[in-house]
Amino acid sequence: MKQISSIEHRISNIELPSDVRSLGVWRVLSRILDFVLAGIFIYAGALKAFDPVQFASDIANYKILPWPVSVALAFYLPWLEIFCVLGLVFRFLYRGALSILTASIVVFTLATIAAKVRGLDITCGCFGHASQHWSFPAHLATNLAILVALLALFFAYARKRGIRQQ
Repeated sequence: MKQISSIEHRISNIELPSDVRSLGVWRVLSRILDFVLAGIFIYAGALKAFDPVQFASDIANYKILPWPVSVALAFYLPWLEIFCVLGLVFRFLYRGALSILTASIVVFTLATIAAKVRGLDITCGCFGHASQHWSFPAHLATNLAILVALLALFFAYARKRGIRQQ
């Protein structure tokens, strides 16, 4: 018991490096970012889940996939987003949730760019009627901001895991 108290005394006198102290600040900021992204994706997922026919039409407008695949994705993707949100909020399968959301935002951003290059005038379908009249730069900026936030969380999670394993 005496040895434990002397170790505690030595640890309490150690000045923590600034990166370790900032880890606590980042932990709070990352949770805030988790909840902001969760709000965005739950809103987008719920809108698409409540109107899958419109979402299937939005997917078909990209002219990349056949109609049956668009319909299948329209029924599947919103629920996948919602389950990934649960992963963000409850930290259950967190890395998987971040990976799926990151992949989906990258795929839809690339599909939007490809549609614009091909001269297609589409609505992304991401936020239902709210995003219907967004300009291409606004849509691209929104997707890139979400992507940056997801990547920041992903790399922070990987860094935290690396610090724990050392």
